[in-house]
Amino acid sequence: MSGTLMNTTAVPDTGEPAVRKNSPGAVRGPRRPGRARRTALPYLLLLPALLLEILIHLLPIVIGVVMSFKELTQFYLRDWGAAPWRGLDNFRFAVDFDTPAGESLLKSFTTTCLFTVLSVGLCWLLGTAAAVFMQETFKGRGFLRALFLVPYALPVYAAVITWAFMFQRDNGLINHVLHDQLGLTDSPSFWLIGDNSFWALLIVSVWKGWPFAFLIIMAGLQNIPKELYEAGALDGAGVWQQIRKITLPSLRSVNQVLVLVLFLWTFNDFNTPFVLFGKSAPEAADLISIHIYQSSFATWNFGAGAAMSVLLLLFLLLVTGVYLFFTSRGRKATDA
Repeated sequence: MSGTLMNTTAVPDTGEPAVRKNSPGAVRGPRRPGRARRTALPYLLLLPALLLEILIHLLPIVIGVVMSFKELTQFYLRDWGAAPWRGLDNFRFAVDFDTPAGESLLKSFTTTCLFTVLSVGLCWLLGTAAAVFMQETFKGRGFLRALFLVPYALPVYAAVITWAFMFQRDNGLINHVLHDQLGLTDSPSFWLIGDNSFWALLIVSVWKGWPFAFLIIMAGLQNIPKELYEAGALDGAGVWQQIRKITLPSLRSVNQVLVLVLFLWTFNDFNTPFVLFGKSAPEAADLISIHIYQSSFATWNFGAGAAMSVLLLLFLLLVTGVYLFFTSRGRKATDA
């Protein structure tokens, strides 16, 4: 042909219309093995954590729920699966407040609620005050920050044992300062027995819990622009007005998570009262975690103890759900 160059491709005549490579009707080849491996890699990396979560948390929860429906006593420890089935009798036994067992459980629950409210409130208050104070630049700020985090970094057992020695009546540091040095008491006080045991437990809980609140709030303060404080100062806002109008509203989401975490940790705390008082806590400091332990291992009624643990789990799930529901509603209303 003159002046025209035609580029043709020979297509075998099969009697069927030709299909373009990128047309919808084209048949794709098999998926490449490398792409399949890349897709499965994240799940393979998550598999060890998932297996540990099942073995450490989910499986014991399921076993505890099954135990709560059985008459599991010391006679069935060798083969607890052979324990008779009691149904809901263990739960009725736990919540029957007309019996001594139910009455003591209710009192322990009330004590735990009061203890948790005071401990979480004081931890949040001290942590917020320290974090706001540490925002200003001054000499020795880094040293004070590290010093404030010491209670959080110390092992729980070492810290609580030290406090147990300090609370001793005859040779403890607390009575030495309050009675011998300052003369604030008529006689050395009993801190680990009687009504004072509640306040001793509260002091230890706040001492080891407030640095966590300080750390979280201090991190949240880093995200607040300094321009807001400068604008507030130009408008004539004082320190307290800046905290109330700028700092606290900006920390709303941080405080919501912090209060929930502190509540769950404090309500479930077993190590602190167990190390401070031993296996039998005083009545004034009988937290529900210690009470369940004593109901299980002192009376060897593991079925009733498991039922109390399940009731505690349901209570914490209910409180968490209600808390998240109202906080999410408040956040949506604020954003709107």
